[in-house]
This record gives sequence, structure tokens and C-alpha cells, in this order.
Amino acid sequence: MRRNSSMNFSLNAKVTNMANSIIQEIEKARATRKIPDFNPGDTVIVQVKVKEGDRERAQAYEGVVIAKSNRGLNSSFTVRKISHGEGVERVFQTYSPAISEIEIKRRGSVRRAKLYYLRDLSGKAARIEEKV
Repeated sequence: MRRNSSMNFSLNAKVTNMANSIIQEIEKARATRKIPDFNPGDTVIVQVKVKEGDRERAQAYEGVVIAKSNRGLNSSFTVRKISHGEGVERVFQTYSPAISEIEIKRRGSVRRAKLYYLRDLSGKAARIEEKV
């Protein structure tokens, strides 16, 4: 009985590894867009494609990157901006076709990967020092 269960485990591991390699190949083929190297604390301008009727235009969303999740094709990043005195956050899928361009405006010097503490700060306290 033991030999059978270990064979099943070995077979399952091989199938899982083969499936993972196939998934990685598909993701590599789909993620063809060149994304600039940005990190939390950087101020970015994300050009988002907006469809209005039959027209399509690019709308700029500028803010500070407060989080980044690197998960291959499922990668995402969160951008926070202050709009009319109210904090607004938006999560973008890195390889989404709705994003036409990502431009880095300035590099920020931070020591953390997730800048969720910025949600509680306002005014000058919420500023991030620029990387030299």
C-alpha cells in the first residue's frame, strides 16, 4: 500500500511541474509589453484608455505607487492620488490592455514595500522624499 501512495505522489508532482511550466510559457508569450521599472514611492502617470461612445482616448491618472504585486501575468500596482481634497486609490493590472502607457515622473526614496501608512497622513506629512 505504501509503494502505491508514493507512486501517486510522484506522478502528481510530475504533472504539477509540467502544468506549471506550460502556464509559465503561456504567460511569457502574453506579457510582451515593456513595462518601466518603477517601485513603491515613485510618482507615475498612467495613461488609461477610456471609451466614450465610438471614440477612444487616453486619460492620465497621476499619483504615488503605494503597492506593487509581482505575480507574472497577474501583476498589479496601486496608485494613490489626492483629487479635490479626497484620497483616491486605483489598482491597475500591469499587463492590462486598458493601460496604454506608464511614465515615471519622479523616483521616491522609501524603506517599505507597501506604503499603506500614507492613507492616514495628509498635507505635507504625506510627502515622499525624492531619490537622489
